[in-house]
Amino acid sequence: MKIALLGCGEVGHCYAEAWRAGGHQIVGICELRQDAEMQQRAQAHGAPLHATPGAWLQEADIVASAVFGHAALAVATAALPHLRQDAAYADFTTASSGDMRAAAEVAAQHGVPFTDVAIMGAIALLGARTPLLCAGTGAEKVAAFTADCGAPAQAIDGQAGDAVRLKLLRSILTKGMESLAVECLVAAESMGLRASLYDVLSDMDRTPLTTFVDSFVRSHVLHAPRRLAEVREAREQLVEAGLQPLVLDGVERLFARTAKGIEAAREAGSFNVPDSVDARLAWLTPLARQS
Repeated sequence: MKIALLGCGEVGHCYAEAWRAGGHQIVGICELRQDAEMQQRAQAHGAPLHATPGAWLQEADIVASAVFGHAALAVATAALPHLRQDAAYADFTTASSGDMRAAAEVAAQHGVPFTDVAIMGAIALLGARTPLLCAGTGAEKVAAFTADCGAPAQAIDGQAGDAVRLKLLRSILTKGMESLAVECLVAAESMGLRASLYDVLSDMDRTPLTTFVDSFVRSHVLHAPRRLAEVREAREQLVEAGLQPLVLDGVERLFARTAKGIEAAREAGSFNVPDSVDARLAWLTPLARQS
């Protein structure tokens, strides 16, 4: 395959190396950066360096976008008119689902298959072996191509934008856990209790993650008022240690919202939520909607 790369930062460079190792050719790189470091990177890939998309993209069988998410739609809009109709456009950015769908509509106007490619993990940890999720009219082709180059990929049903929506939903959990880990471990370290904390967390290792998070949802609806008091005590402990409880402030607001909803439902005599994840999510969702 002949591949054109739009953006050659960490993501673009990583996959360009994997594609070249798989026997494919990088026929051009488009980058705003035109400094010596980027010129050396392009030279290492054996590709000319361009400042803007243009007719040079007609040589490519696959055009891969790896720019910043906020620029993805503008870059796609500028690049897609130059692609052959038998080529494919693969967007590896973390753009919004709305921008991804809009770019797919531009691609459709030019008769070009479009794939929303969500990188489901940290490139810094796994490199090109990071799992990929692909959605859109070119998903099957792009998933097969990347998998052949050693990048595990899965094509899903649905339209472009669905893969990045799943990625961002995953980010709510992973980035939330990351923030909680930072806040909790900094506190544990400052109190000289980090090793002991690991011991009391060890029971969590024995439960699959999805079962674990489902159990939170099921029990939250029953126990939020009691747990709210515990959250406030945990927050006070951080304050007493001279630490700023950024994450716990948000946790406290969420528990307070649920506790208020439970109180209102009990006063109305309507608090009878079956013990299932589906039923309890259905009860929690109206509380979470913005007024």
